[in-house]
Amino acid sequence: MQAAYYTRLGPAREVLQLGEVPTPQPGPGEVRIRLECSGVNPSDVKSRLGLRNPRMPFERVIPHSDGAGVIDAVGAGVDAARIGQRVWTWNAAWGRADGTAAQWVCLPQQQAVGLPDHVDAAAGACLGIPALTALHAVLLGGGVAGRTVLVAGGAGAVGHYAVQMASQLGAARVIASVSTQRKAELALAAGADDVVLYRDQPLAERVAELTGGHGVDRIIELDLGVNGAADLEMLRSGGQCVVYGSSQAQVQLPFFPLIAKNLQLRCFIVYHLTAAQRERAQATLSRMLERGMLQHNIAARLPLRDIAEAHELVESGKAVGNVVLDID
Repeated sequence: MQAAYYTRLGPAREVLQLGEVPTPQPGPGEVRIRLECSGVNPSDVKSRLGLRNPRMPFERVIPHSDGAGVIDAVGAGVDAARIGQRVWTWNAAWGRADGTAAQWVCLPQQQAVGLPDHVDAAAGACLGIPALTALHAVLLGGGVAGRTVLVAGGAGAVGHYAVQMASQLGAARVIASVSTQRKAELALAAGADDVVLYRDQPLAERVAELTGGHGVDRIIELDLGVNGAADLEMLRSGGQCVVYGSSQAQVQLPFFPLIAKNLQLRCFIVYHLTAAQRERAQATLSRMLERGMLQHNIAARLPLRDIAEAHELVESGKAVGNVVLDID
């Protein structure tokens, strides 16, 4: 089969290559998926650059955890009725050598989740990391019903979903921080009640104005290293900062606001959700997909042969939304 892979760490155009590799066969409890689309995420870029592990975890890596396609074979113990089912994947490349940047991938059957017929495969390739991260951040700690929520980066791959999900799951008010007017329009169309253009307006002051000085109940944070101090200022007493990322490995926060306001700092990585957390998020996401409740923001859709360009788009931060590869 055709696959994109790398055998050493480094810049996208230097290490990513396209070639023939053996077509996988499903083992016991596995399904084989004929992939239509593969999603590119920041974690894929970091892994390829060696930012998380300075050594190759496997001799050859086919990247990407997210994808969508059709099950065309099953292993022992898997119901043959699953053959022909449209699915999306999660954790395909987490702790594994072979991800979704290929014509086929074999996975434990629970990592292939049914995709409604009316949902495009490109959208399916955005669910494993962006949508599940957003949904868990919304559901965590009792959810957002009746609460005021600030979504940092409300037009990004995760933030765009988080704005929609918070709004649809009962938030009293959703505020999104964005960097440009174009992104503000995306966030408002996704369901944000207010937006703050943080490059033009002092973020904490503007949030205080919007909330009448009360602050927000929850912040869904993509970069604690940059926004941590402001987050503590914007949260009201008893508020939660739910963190799924940081551009800085070491983060320093003032202690007094944390304890004086009884604030909660909740951090998670979507790869390590518990079985119960993942089941809840998947069930909620499936209902939203079936009912057509979600907008899917595909910033770029490229063929597999242009995987280096796709990685560079994600790495540069210029893509306003998700980057997806079509598998031909």
